[in-house]
This record gives sequence, C-alpha cells and structure tokens, in this order.
Amino acid sequence: MSIKKIYLIRHGETDYNMQGIVQGSGVDSSLNDTGWKQAALFFEKYKEVPFDKVYTSVLQRSVQSVQGFLEKGIPHEQHAGLNEICWGTREGTLITPEEDAYYHDLLRRWSEGGTAECIEGGESPELVAARQQPFIDLMLSRPEEETVLICMHGRAMRILLCQLLHYPLRCMDQFLHQNLCLYELDYTGSLFAAKKYCDVEHLQALATKG
Repeated sequence: MSIKKIYLIRHGETDYNMQGIVQGSGVDSSLNDTGWKQAALFFEKYKEVPFDKVYTSVLQRSVQSVQGFLEKGIPHEQHAGLNEICWGTREGTLITPEEDAYYHDLLRRWSEGGTAECIEGGESPELVAARQQPFIDLMLSRPEEETVLICMHGRAMRILLCQLLHYPLRCMDQFLHQNLCLYELDYTGSLFAAKKYCDVEHLQALATKG
C-alpha cells in the first residue's frame, strides 16, 4: 500500500524551448503563452488532488507551472537541488549543427556509462544526482506529506527518476519527457513504482485547439 504519492512534472513551454535555445540552470526563463495554458490545463485536471506540499526548483518557469496550486495556499518549498543540469558554455545559446553533434556524442558517452563526464563548463549527471540527494532525503523524511507535487526540468527529472526507481544513470534517456508531462509515483516506504509515465492526457484540449 502506498504511503506517499508523488506527482512529478516538467515545467511548461518557454520561448527558449520553441527557439531551440539551451536553458539549463543558468537561464531563468519564464513560461510563454502556451506554457501558461499547459499549466492551467494541468491545474484543471488535478486541482482536486489533496496535495500536502508543492516542491519546485528555484527557477521561475517551474514555479509558474504550479501557480494555480500555490494560489490555493498549498505549502511550497523551492530547492536548488531540483534545478536543471548546468549546460555550461552552451546555456543561453542557439544550438548549431556543430554543438548538436557535440551534445549527441556526450549523450552517447553518458549512455555508455560515462556519467561522471561534465559538459564543457557545466555539470555531469553524477553531480546533479549528488545535489538532488539531500532533497530526496528531506522529502522521504516527511511521512506527514502523503501527496506531493514536484515541478522541475527535463534532464534533471530524468536523473531524479533514475534515483527514485533505482535505474543506473546511464539509463536516464529511457525516461521520456515533454513540457508539462506527468510521472505519477507511489512510494511504499522502501520502493517507488511508476503509475503514470510521461502522461500528457491533460493537454489534449490544447492539442485539439492547435
């Protein structure tokens, strides 16, 4: 029987997402119109869930994505450990074909087990996992928070899912994501189980409207 339910979402769309500009932890972008609509649709679908706490990164796009829940007065904490991976020298820049080749080669090396390797000027998956661990420990030390909502970022979310579900970090790309997708997890006191995987059913109305 579950003793904790976790609703884990990625933030809504930003203009940088649409433009192919690298964000990471060093770019504090805000949601665009589509991102706000995604946030509103998620809120409409899950507003009756009795969340005990909302956790976000310290970046505004994650806070904006759960604004409806915060306006209900649900307790909220921001943790830098939930920030996106630092993409180093590439943050705030448009991906060029040369950079894209470097990025995909780095992803290949990570998938082969080289998860201690940092992107140029930035972080490695192992460094991100290390800064996430205090948050995980804190969250699990609060049994009174039976249902929690966490909003964070794509690459960091993949790393967190590896940690919670006991996957090697090299497997992180198995966890797909898109803007305002949902992973729903149950925690039994010893193990996490995924009940929803990259779920975007709540966004169907937006897709229908184009």
